Amino acid sequence: MQEDLVQKVKSNPTYQELKAKRTAYGWTLTIIMLVAYYGYIGVIAFDKALFAAKLGEGVTTWGIPVGVGLIVFTVIITGLYVRRANTEFDEMTAKLLKEIK
Repeated sequence: MQEDLVQKVKSNPTYQELKAKRTAYGWTLTIIMLVAYYGYIGVIAFDKALFAAKLGEGVTTWGIPVGVGLIVFTVIITGLYVRRANTEFDEMTAKLLKEIK
């Protein structure tokens, strides 16, 4: 019985659409995040002077606000995924459950 249900879900077009959209969105956000993080680390590794430049007369360098910005960017990207998961993906899951029953 369980195997029948699994096959029924896998063959459902709504499930296929949900799986494709969720996977594509997840990979897109993953690639964006990897580019941001590795870009930050790349600048630190290959152009230390850029992030070591001081902001104004104080002791703060460009690396600090850029690093904090990267953390904020991570929170924003996570929020984007959660918002889409709680709206579009949850709606598609509910539709799938109705179609299967």
